[in-house]
Amino acid sequence: MALNHMYGTNLTRHETSVGAGAQILVLALLGAALGLGPAGWLTGLAFTAVTWAVLTRAVHRTWPRPFGPANRVTLARATLVGGVTALVADSFESPPPVTVLVALVTVALVLDAVDGHVARRTGTSSPLGARFDMEVDAFLILVLSVYVAASLGAWVVLIGAMRYAFVAAARALPWLRSPLPPSTARKTVAALQGVVLLVTGADVLGRGAATALVFLALAALVWSFGRDVRWLWRTGRVSGRAKA
Repeated sequence: MALNHMYGTNLTRHETSVGAGAQILVLALLGAALGLGPAGWLTGLAFTAVTWAVLTRAVHRTWPRPFGPANRVTLARATLVGGVTALVADSFESPPPVTVLVALVTVALVLDAVDGHVARRTGTSSPLGARFDMEVDAFLILVLSVYVAASLGAWVVLIGAMRYAFVAAARALPWLRSPLPPSTARKTVAALQGVVLLVTGADVLGRGAATALVFLALAALVWSFGRDVRWLWRTGRVSGRAKA
């Protein structure tokens, strides 16, 4: 058993180390092709270090369950998000390479549908995979909202910050931690945020149209979170009365 544990731990380190190496390679390619500045490099390396540390710890805690093919797809998507993060950080110092940024985001959004499909086809769905997928999605939306906010205003960051505000509130309010039922509407609204921010960030719309589109996406997100919070509140009250 000890040997198996050691083998599983080494394999886990190999998986996450490969991901960290791939992330550094992406940063190096961006640096060579686009002249990534200090802000981009530092932000990209910080993203790499934090992702490697958190993921290694999470996978180690779930051993002996293997990392799995779906998580490898999500790890590849996280690598792209790291590149996007570096480019967005660099955009505050120099004009961003919009074409490259849009390409990385597009592939990351497409892979978002792939990892779930792979998990179902291979029977490797897991709480770790679902959480990993969710965190990568949330961080990509946060980074994109910061990028779009530079041209449309700080209010756009509300799109990226809303999920983190919900998580912070759940630490103080236990009834917010209850599992939510599956919802097609919730998934649709969440996917809409990435698409809207991508289109807006591509700078293909006029300022007025871009502002209206992002505002509608934010309104849909507020509605989605509000509906979920209302459901959790009602469920929590019913549960509390039942225990009483």
